[in-house]
Amino acid sequence: MTAPAAKPEWAQSKHDKANAARIAAGEKPRRRRWPWILLALVVLAIVAFIAFNTLQPPPEAPVETAAAETVMQVTTSEVTSVAPQTLAQQVKVTGSLGPQRQTQVASQVSARAVAVMARPGDAVREGDVLVQLDTESLRIQLDQQTSTAAATRAQLVLAESQLLRTTDLIERGLTASSGLEQAQSSVDALRANLAALEGQVEAARIGVQNATIKAPMAGIVSERSVEPGQMVAQGTAVFTIVDLTTIELTAAAPVSAGALVKPGQSVAVSVEGIANRTFEGKVERVNPVAAAGTRTIPVYITLDNADGVLRGGMFAVGQITVVEQPDALALPSGAVREDAEGFYVLKVEGDTVVRQGVEKGSEWSAGRLIEITSGISTGDVIVTAVLTQLEPGDRIEMVEN
Repeated sequence: MTAPAAKPEWAQSKHDKANAARIAAGEKPRRRRWPWILLALVVLAIVAFIAFNTLQPPPEAPVETAAAETVMQVTTSEVTSVAPQTLAQQVKVTGSLGPQRQTQVASQVSARAVAVMARPGDAVREGDVLVQLDTESLRIQLDQQTSTAAATRAQLVLAESQLLRTTDLIERGLTASSGLEQAQSSVDALRANLAALEGQVEAARIGVQNATIKAPMAGIVSERSVEPGQMVAQGTAVFTIVDLTTIELTAAAPVSAGALVKPGQSVAVSVEGIANRTFEGKVERVNPVAAAGTRTIPVYITLDNADGVLRGGMFAVGQITVVEQPDALALPSGAVREDAEGFYVLKVEGDTVVRQGVEKGSEWSAGRLIEITSGISTGDVIVTAVLTQLEPGDRIEMVEN
């Protein structure tokens, strides 16, 4: 058997070089011992593993533990304490606000405006002067009518005197009776003429008074259509005054609810632009005929506006209460459940919910509330949220929101 070829020097390890030096010196080369050591360690590990498994006691059978009972958390907002309440059926109406009382002030004479005392937005009282018209021409007419009436009155006095003399002469037989008729006719004509002239004088006097245009009622000026120096014709509207102490909501109600809406019913009104405030109103009138082409009935609602916060033209929504049920017990529709035995609710008793059978009554607030005629009492705590995973007999834990 031939000796294995020597490794080239560059491929020899330190152990190989040491053995080559020993051979050159005539000594025996050293053998590697680590494979035997490694083999011994492996054998010892196997023996130890077998001994450990042999000495271990047999595993015990697993102990069965009772499953932990599930406790569901329910927030305070998902339950309610039953209390009597007033149920109401309401009809929704929409419309715009406007003053209940307003008037247009017109000129009763034709004249030039000398002064205009008020502007839109000004508050005026009854009798306040709004416009002063020129009275010069009106006073001239009054003077002329007065003079003409005075002249006619003087003629009447003379005619009446002549009538008396004629009557006296006829009675004495000194003149013909035909003269009496003529004298009487003259007196009657002058009396009629004087009455007409006195009427013209009074009209001229009123014309002078009407040259001062006054407010016919207390309110606020909403419109002015005359300026100083402008010629105003008789019948021309110069001011519009509105009274905002009482506001009227002209609303439209569905024709299907027309039979339910009646005068005197209370209305809760919310106004666009005025947040977090509800105004109390009352149905004043109901139009007997639906508006053409709209399928709605005009309803007129009055609102008190003592603080003046409401203005004409504002958009408003009203809820007219047409039916009321006081001292009723009701729950949200989602709180009432149904099974094979009938309708029921989940009643909280301690830390458990139980099935509580109930009898349903009418639906209110467009089906959001259901009147409960029997089965619950004041003070009962009922689950009102729609919790489909919660069943009768389940344990619960109440937590704050």
